[in-house]
Amino acid sequence: MRLHTTDVLSLTALALTGCSTDSADSTDPTSPMIASVRPDGESAPASTPLSSAALAKRLLDESDLGEGYTRAPQRPAQHTDVTVIGCPALEKPGSEVAVGGTLDFPHKAKASFTYASGSDSLEVAEELYSDTAAKLSSGVSRIFDAMISCPTYQVFVGSTSVDMGTEEMAAPPLGDEQWSQLLTYSVGRQRSVVQQTAIRIANGLVIVSGPPGVVDAHLAKAVDKAQRAW
Repeated sequence: MRLHTTDVLSLTALALTGCSTDSADSTDPTSPMIASVRPDGESAPASTPLSSAALAKRLLDESDLGEGYTRAPQRPAQHTDVTVIGCPALEKPGSEVAVGGTLDFPHKAKASFTYASGSDSLEVAEELYSDTAAKLSSGVSRIFDAMISCPTYQVFVGSTSVDMGTEEMAAPPLGDEQWSQLLTYSVGRQRSVVQQTAIRIANGLVIVSGPPGVVDAHLAKAVDKAQRAW
């Protein structure tokens, strides 16, 4: 079993939160992902959440990432049992989740890209979500806090054993809230290290996952594109 960058959060976060399905909505796709400012200088309430279609237009593409990046085709969800052992904050026996799925917010879009470097192939993934600021903040904090609470634990995806390690990282001062962690996971002899950084801007959330240097190189432009008004 080969795990992808986009699977790493799913293995543990989805075991905690479950997965959701896209729902149709009529949110104005031109709504900015930032709070407006009134003439008196006070911040007005943030705009309503963006639709999934609007979020999809704000994802990074090959022209943003640079030469050598290719968008990976979306893989179909594979429903299987996921069990976490050794981390009480994440354990949810009997959970049926979608490995490679998305977090439990109603409006979302995601993309992943591969980059060929010599004999190696790197992968970077971006996920965008929109909901109320309070729901995004509490939901992501709960997930990251739970994962960071266990430096090492084990995940079973069906009959496949995955050894996980989690370490909190300092996040760059972008947006309104920031979370970052370094994940290591091993399946047999395959071992990978993935940095995962989440930035909340008002009622929007940007998550970039991939090799640490790649995430650092593209995070700011992902945040800038996500919050940019049409």
